[in-house]
Parts: sequence; structure tokens; C-alpha cells
Amino acid sequence: MEQGISFKLQTFEGPLDLLMHLLKRNKVSIMDIPIVEITEQYMAYLAQMEDFAIEISSEFLVMAAQLLYIKSRMLLPRRVEEPESEEDPREELVKRLLEYERYKEASAFLKEREFSDAHTYFKQPDPIPPAAPDYSDQTFDLDKLIAALSIVLEKTERKAPPPKTSFRGIVGREKVSIGSRVHYIRDRLAGRGRLSFTELFAGIESRPAVIATFLALLELMKLERVVVEEREETLFVCRNGEIAYELTDDT
Repeated sequence: MEQGISFKLQTFEGPLDLLMHLLKRNKVSIMDIPIVEITEQYMAYLAQMEDFAIEISSEFLVMAAQLLYIKSRMLLPRRVEEPESEEDPREELVKRLLEYERYKEASAFLKEREFSDAHTYFKQPDPIPPAAPDYSDQTFDLDKLIAALSIVLEKTERKAPPPKTSFRGIVGREKVSIGSRVHYIRDRLAGRGRLSFTELFAGIESRPAVIATFLALLELMKLERVVVEEREETLFVCRNGEIAYELTDDT
């Protein structure tokens, strides 16, 4: 005896949502859809929509056509010779319903947590200045520096005037402080940050000034204020941060 199905007319998000509602109402599994009953109930819902003068979306009509097609195939007799080889006409619909069910569960999960962080506030990250390069483990070959100094001294002696020792008793010996040469190196690097070893000593005309400049360079390397790098067989003196090292003129 056919029993009429009555349900409150409500709005569904789409035809799959309506089908899920009908399956739950009939307490049947998605994997074994009673296509005849579900199709009849689906068509009854569309009829109620027409009775209430509600415009039926095209996607509901497309699903109705698919249900009727599946129903007609289910009602056709199976071939006797290979009854199990025929594809279940409900298979594609089952796949769509299972996928839709997963999306609905994910949507419900996210909806529960929609406002869970409504009163959580985050502080914008503070800008972190980049760390200065660490040259504490530099192991530059001092012999290369001494060899470069020898070249500078040789050029200086060729260009230099007679040494002051030739005028001993007339003028005092030349005194060059390491502190003054530290300031000299600082000033030379201030505008460029990097100079070749030869450029650093360019313009120095006396041997004591060259030696004092070299000792000042070694002191600044020891304090990690400057570093010496070798690129393509050329030595470069590079500033490591701000040169804040101070020496007295008596050093």
C-alpha cells in the first residue's frame, strides 16, 4: 500500500541537498538508493514548488531528468546471460552524493569555528634589523698582507724624498701615531666601504706613515672593525659596520 510522503516545504541549496534530505528522511543508505521512491518524492517536492508559484531552478529540473532516466534503467529487465556485468545506473549519482556529503561536513566543521577567534588579536611583528656579518672566525693569511705591504713600501721609497735621518741634528725624527692612521683608514672607507690594499696606501709618501697605517689596519682587523678579502688575486680592505675604535694620538 503506497503511503503518501508529506514534508514541510523548505528551501534547499540545490538538488543534491534535497536528495540528501530525502535519503535521511527515509533512513536509507547513499550506497543503496531506492531510486523509485526517491524519484517520486523528489518530483512531489517540485510539484509543491509549482503549487506555491515558486520558480524552479534549472538545476532541479536537470536532476529530475537524471532521476527519471535512472529510474527507467532500473525498471528495465536485466539480460539473463550476464546479469552482473551491467553497470549500476545509480553509480554516478552515488559518487556525487558522497562528495557533496563530504563538503557539507567540512562546511559544518568550519561554521562551528567561524567566530572561535573573534576575540583573538595579533600584534604586528616588529622589524628586526639584519645582523651584522660575523667575521670572528676569519683566518686571513697574514703573509699575503706582509707581501702586499712590501710592494707598497717599495713604491713609496722610490717616490719618497730623502729620509729625515739624513738631516739628523737639524730636524727631529718623524712621528706618526697609530691613532691618527685609524682615523685615516676610517675616513678612506667612510664614503666607499671597500678599498683595494693599494688604494688605501695611495698618497702616503713616507715609510713611517706606511708602517703606522699597516699597524692600524692590523689593529682594526683584530677588533673586527675591518676585514680583508681576496678577490681575483687582489686584496680589498672592507668596513665591518661602523668604525668606532678610538686611539689617542700618543699611541
